[in-house]
Amino acid sequence: MIYFTSDTHFGDPRVLRLDRRPFPDLTSHDVALIALWNEIVREDDEIWHLGDFMSARAGDCAPLLDRLNGRKHLIIGNNDPDEVVNASQWQSVQHYKELTVDGHLLILCHYPFRTWNKIGKNSINLHGHSHGKLKPILRQFDAGVDAQALRPVTLPQILASRSKASQGQTSS
Repeated sequence: MIYFTSDTHFGDPRVLRLDRRPFPDLTSHDVALIALWNEIVREDDEIWHLGDFMSARAGDCAPLLDRLNGRKHLIIGNNDPDEVVNASQWQSVQHYKELTVDGHLLILCHYPFRTWNKIGKNSINLHGHSHGKLKPILRQFDAGVDAQALRPVTLPQILASRSKASQGQTSS
């Protein structure tokens, strides 16, 4: 299985205030995100983290990565310190990746694009960075934890979430 997530911001106290994540303290936040990740992602699954994995203030990245299930790939975010980028537990590290999943060309980047490669041929942009606050556009999805109930998600889940949202708008 292939999963996507972003903006976990482990060890970053700003997310409790700025993003109003529902935790009394940072320790509770990090423990909950690790548990949700491992509840969903299995050891042999692939997971693409679309940036802003953890704060430089959080300490050693390696033990945290060791606690998380899956074969992990990093798309570098604006808050990823060198320790995160250079951690040996990542299967790959890059700023941008084009990946085909279930017949869909995915354009992966931490940042949302206004336009992207093969947009006219139905490619999909998965991003983070906006913490669920950016108005969605066609074939662009925020894979970040703030937009995805604090959990890693599959491409079918991401696509279905938009379908359910638009059905709710038309039935109201």
